[in-house]
Amino acid sequence: MDETLNITIDPACLQDPPLAIDVIKQLDVFDFCLYLMLTFMACVSLLLYLEQCAYIYKNLPYPKKTTLMWISGAAPVIATMSCFGMWIPKAVMITDMTSNCYFAVVVYKVLVLMIEELGGTNDFLQRFSTETFRVNTGPCCCCCACLPRVHMSRRLLFFLKLGALQYAILKTVLSILSIVLWTNGNFDLSDLEITGTAIWINPFIGILTIASLWPVAIIFMNVNSHLRSINLVPKYAIYQLILVLSQLQTSIINILALDGTIACAPPFSSQARGSMLSQQMMIMEMFILTLINQRLYRRTYDALPSEEAHDNNHNAKVALQTALVEHDV
Repeated sequence: MDETLNITIDPACLQDPPLAIDVIKQLDVFDFCLYLMLTFMACVSLLLYLEQCAYIYKNLPYPKKTTLMWISGAAPVIATMSCFGMWIPKAVMITDMTSNCYFAVVVYKVLVLMIEELGGTNDFLQRFSTETFRVNTGPCCCCCACLPRVHMSRRLLFFLKLGALQYAILKTVLSILSIVLWTNGNFDLSDLEITGTAIWINPFIGILTIASLWPVAIIFMNVNSHLRSINLVPKYAIYQLILVLSQLQTSIINILALDGTIACAPPFSSQARGSMLSQQMMIMEMFILTLINQRLYRRTYDALPSEEAHDNNHNAKVALQTALVEHDV
């Protein structure tokens, strides 16, 4: 005889994310203290960033200061948007898209920063016009060791810039399109059916992301030895860490929530609770990265010598060595 198991599911587990006032009413003392502490972290991150912007604006030349303001703002902007998403669960999709659009611009700005630190486009081309660049780097071709090295040229540099810039533009356009479709009920992150729009838009954004990271990695792998004096390696590591935390970590949590691994806890459904946990983790992580950025970006570095100055110094050393040899003879 077959036994029927009656499973009662809390209606809240099937509802949309709760309103902000409903979240506040459900908070106990511990949750309220946690929310206040995370809000304090987000506010401190934003204040530190504003103070850092004032320092950069006063002490660094244009256009480098604009680029540094964009890059150093990644962590505090994500922390601030995560704080809004934590208090207002219904706005999580919009706050996440805002953070991702900002970071898409940061990806392009990281490439621009490396070129500007080497004197700008013209000095960059003059320095590397006789050299060949490795292109078998992550995330696209790290395993393709057979790829030939390519000569740096103005045309190649243009395509590298374009590869990073396309993500900033298309990510913003697709985010606006997603919000428009969401207001009409046609975009739902939990709808994984082939007829849903999310299953088409999100993988395409993933492809754009990988395509934009490759040019940045190519430039970094070939110029990082020239920029160690300005702490490029730790700056690039922080940028990569923000990428992993804001993209990969969030995606993993959302998948676990959709799979039901993260249980619902009224008034939060499984998906809403996963988003809440993601926002809380993001605030703490971005707060720590903001403090590290403060050490890396709130300082001035000596300008790198131009290629012409480097050649002059090298020629002077050769002439001095020749004179010493002749004097000894």
